Amino acid sequence: MEENHFNDFKAKEISGKKLSKAVSAFSNASGGDIYVGIREEPKTKIKHWEGFPDVEAANSMLQVLDSINNISGFHEVEFLMHPVLRTYVLKITVFKTQAIVLATDDTAYVRKGAQSLPADTPEKLRRLQLDKGITSYENEPVAESEIEDAIDSDAFSAFSDAVVPSAEPEKWLRKQRLIHDDKLTVAGELLFVDEPQICLPKRSSIKIFRYKTSGQADRDTLAEDPITIEGCAYNQIYDAVEKVKEIIESMKKLGASFETIEYPEETLHEIITNAVLHRDYSIATDIQIRIFDNRVEVESPGKLPGHVTTENILETQAARNPKLVRLINKFPKAPNKDVGEGLNTAFEAMTKLRLKTPEIVQNDMSVTVYIRHERLASPEEMVVKYLESHSEITNREGRKLTGIKSENSMKRVFWKLRDKGIVEMIPGRARCKAAWRKKQ
Repeated sequence: MEENHFNDFKAKEISGKKLSKAVSAFSNASGGDIYVGIREEPKTKIKHWEGFPDVEAANSMLQVLDSINNISGFHEVEFLMHPVLRTYVLKITVFKTQAIVLATDDTAYVRKGAQSLPADTPEKLRRLQLDKGITSYENEPVAESEIEDAIDSDAFSAFSDAVVPSAEPEKWLRKQRLIHDDKLTVAGELLFVDEPQICLPKRSSIKIFRYKTSGQADRDTLAEDPITIEGCAYNQIYDAVEKVKEIIESMKKLGASFETIEYPEETLHEIITNAVLHRDYSIATDIQIRIFDNRVEVESPGKLPGHVTTENILETQAARNPKLVRLINKFPKAPNKDVGEGLNTAFEAMTKLRLKTPEIVQNDMSVTVYIRHERLASPEEMVVKYLESHSEITNREGRKLTGIKSENSMKRVFWKLRDKGIVEMIPGRARCKAAWRKKQ
């Protein structure tokens, strides 16, 4: 194990001030583990286990943790004992927090690579606030905007006819806090101006690239000039999904014969919707959709907001642009019909087609979702593989593993494996606790 973006080693003599810097840095980034009691030589990077003689000797470290604000419930501690030396290393697991965590010197730090860097200027602190979703760029006034651009737009007309037929347009926009200092905010511009790209260039379009390769993107494999999708956020989502579907349906792969590549529309729709609604609009970069022979990549500017990580993204919610999310949900045929459930729907749709679920990767300044056209193993293969590392499997566990919804369909998978002499029912188990194991 090396020191990196997620791991740090500290000698047991570390000062409370330095320890608090590491805790601040991990909590303000993606979280990570700090091992106190391991000394690393600066030049050789050789590590030495020099642990505490007993757990009480680390009390001063625990007191430092208690003195740091905003990490209650966002950290765990455990002691690791050396089997020969019988000394202890304190392992502190720090989770990404919703709030900014300051070290004991009242400075916020951010983990980048193996460094804990201070956010010690107004610009760096502002960037951290935007990354965490504490402040939202959607509330910023757009300097060149005009209120009439929204009031007279087709986008607002379609919206108001269905949602606010009796309201005075400007009065309604002000009530929704979409006007600031007589200028439209970023959210107002994106929602109700027919061409927000005029006032928000380089940060409000979608670029679609088609690469004729299964490898890496480069100019030589680019099939045609990139396609730019513009317009208000609502139209952008539907136009981008339609264009991506059109490109994918024109693709063929060589199987037993040439086959059409297939991705579930729900997956494309939900992931593109997520990219438009949750991107960081303070970053002057367009959303990129890259279509390859074997996958689709959707890259959205900005890190995951708040306490959201790639591990908990399906179980938690944090809206970077809450006004954008709330108001676009009021449109007829809202693109985010099931607010908070979009990515779960995208993952389930892939499983139904027996395709691998999407992979979400956080980069330095963006989040990329990889939608791969790779078939899952058969349910029977998945059960056998599961039993290589587990002593038994129930029908419920099998359904969760394979994506099969029906209890009876899952039973038939087990029966096939039983008939082949691979698995057997565990005898003596009541019906509600029935389970299968490898054939003895």
